[in-house]
Amino acid sequence: MMHIEGDQFFNKMPQALLLYLTFKERVRTKYPEVKIKILETQISILNKHVFAYVWLPIRKIKNRPDVYIVVSFGLPYRVDSSRIVQSTEPYPNRWTHHVIIQDTNEIDSELMNWIKEAYEFAMNK
Repeated sequence: MMHIEGDQFFNKMPQALLLYLTFKERVRTKYPEVKIKILETQISILNKHVFAYVWLPIRKIKNRPDVYIVVSFGLPYRVDSSRIVQSTEPYPNRWTHHVIIQDTNEIDSELMNWIKEAYEFAMNK
């Protein structure tokens, strides 16, 4: 059996693995040097610092899809978009944003532009 990076992470929601692999491929194509750390509750993507996370829903939430990943990223400002399901400011001028991805088509230029900004923000911390 072939081992895919992160496959155990997706044991509870194996259908979401393709979403993660597509996202990871888009990130790695643009930033081949990034490190990926698979932890128990999240997958961290980092350069000098973590700039994005991928995680699975912990429990079923009303009005959310059955299968999805959440992509989270940090920026120095709050993004105003209907795609952002939640944003918090854990530190002054450090906003964490969460986006639900239920289809590979949602890993689009808008999301990847936010990831690019998050990458650059983390590099300059």
